[in-house]
Amino acid sequence: MKALISTLAALAALSASAHAADDKLFGNWARGDGKARVKIVRCGGDLCAINTWIKPGTEDEKTGDKLVMSVKPTGPGKLSGTAFDPQRDRSYRINLTVNDTSMTTEGCILGGLLCKGVGWTRIN
Repeated sequence: MKALISTLAALAALSASAHAADDKLFGNWARGDGKARVKIVRCGGDLCAINTWIKPGTEDEKTGDKLVMSVKPTGPGKLSGTAFDPQRDRSYRINLTVNDTSMTTEGCILGGLLCKGVGWTRIN
């Protein structure tokens, strides 16, 4: 569950209404714990965060897993909305704070009773 929430918080896809933050979100990100890297791209009207690398031995995650997110801006560099994990057929609440070099994601399940924040660093 911990790995799932970490991945959730990191894998991001945004709706077209989040256009102002698109440039900051698109690209490659390394998770703060060093166990995953994702690439955020547009997929249809949303954005997808796709695992491009998973540290060997990491449970519940694999390369190619993706998270599809529909979020809207809530302030400068801040977005909120929902995320769908097709690998597990689950939906979550998500909040993102992003700038040019770093991102923080917070994914929540069980109606917001269980949330986890994760830090990310932009990589190229």
